[in-house]
Amino acid sequence: MTWVQGHTSESFGYDHRMRGQTSVGGVAVVGGCGHVGLPLGLAFADAGLDVLLYDINDAAIDTVRAGKMPFFENGADEVLSRVLAAGRLTLSSDPSSVSAVEHVVVVVGTPVDQHLNPDPAAVVKAIEAMIDHLRDGQHLILRSTVYPGVTALVERLLAKHDKKLDVTFCPERIAEGKAMEELHTLPQIVSGRTEAATARAAGLFGNLTDQIVTVGIEEAELAKLFTNTWRYIKFAAANQLYMMATDYGLDYEAIRRAMTQDYPRAADVPGAGLAAGPCLLKDTMQLAAFNNNNFMLGHAAMMVNEGLPMYLVDQIEKDHDLSTMTVGLLGMAFKGESDDIRSSLSYKLKRLLKIKADRVLCTDPYVTVDSDLAPLDQVLEQADILVVGAPHKVYAQISPAVPVMDVWNILGPGVHG
Repeated sequence: MTWVQGHTSESFGYDHRMRGQTSVGGVAVVGGCGHVGLPLGLAFADAGLDVLLYDINDAAIDTVRAGKMPFFENGADEVLSRVLAAGRLTLSSDPSSVSAVEHVVVVVGTPVDQHLNPDPAAVVKAIEAMIDHLRDGQHLILRSTVYPGVTALVERLLAKHDKKLDVTFCPERIAEGKAMEELHTLPQIVSGRTEAATARAAGLFGNLTDQIVTVGIEEAELAKLFTNTWRYIKFAAANQLYMMATDYGLDYEAIRRAMTQDYPRAADVPGAGLAAGPCLLKDTMQLAAFNNNNFMLGHAAMMVNEGLPMYLVDQIEKDHDLSTMTVGLLGMAFKGESDDIRSSLSYKLKRLLKIKADRVLCTDPYVTVDSDLAPLDQVLEQADILVVGAPHKVYAQISPAVPVMDVWNILGPGVHG
């Protein structure tokens, strides 16, 4: 195992004999049927650990128990079948079930409110709901992306209830759709107040990867927020450059290819696209709130990324009278090859287009929770103009006979089709 030591952590070794021994006490994943918790639970079970998925969503529990994934995740279906057959995966909506395990991993959503202020209560409420069932000596791992200081808040909550648990913060780092791969290939960040707590976290996640990075708890909390914010700002920079090029009638993708070809200093310049999903905007706003709203770069990134749908509609209107047209919106998920519509800017696009256009038809090959979707063939047949909302690979195969607004360049070259 490779240890990468943070400057605030005490130096300690890792005994390779610990690897795999966590199966004796078992692991509970709180929020275990969600987009982050379920892949983690499957990965632990596939590594040989006994895993309990605890969730308050009974419908999701029934779906997973029946051997079906409640959402799309590459490679997860095979793992789910395998661990269920091996008897290493159990599911429950009873909070008392967490008392029987050694490791309790909390993976619940951490929303912002309607004013984009962070709401740290979700993690605390999840722990309060099961606090009577937590027992001394257990290991409580916070896996959710949290507002800095929430781990300390949880520690105070446990102390108030006279609960003596090791508490660690080990942020999730996977990209949705790639979890079953990245849980094993990416380094895991672990943090704890004590050497013993940190070692327990390293031992647990050592079942998944040989690379463990240790830092202090507050550093780990910020590492997660910094990561998502950095991605959001990079996407905003690309989107601003795209708008600038487009306003002058130039092709951003042609410019980007010239910038990046065999030129490593520009290799990470992203393409343009709708920067959305349940994490990037939210975590940028959490970081802004943490710094007393003194985060001009983050707020500017929000204005650019959240303003892109309006910009696209405005560009279409320069050449077309939308009031007489049927618009086909291709892709409602927040990113390509996903069925997740959480915080998807495609729905913002839809709302804007419904104001401007005579009719809007939406389609998506993955999304199943939206009843207002039409088959792709119908959209292609009836639309007067197409807008690519999510860059699903299937759209690269179409040959549209109408104009296309393609910010993603999925139909490239160029962004207008």
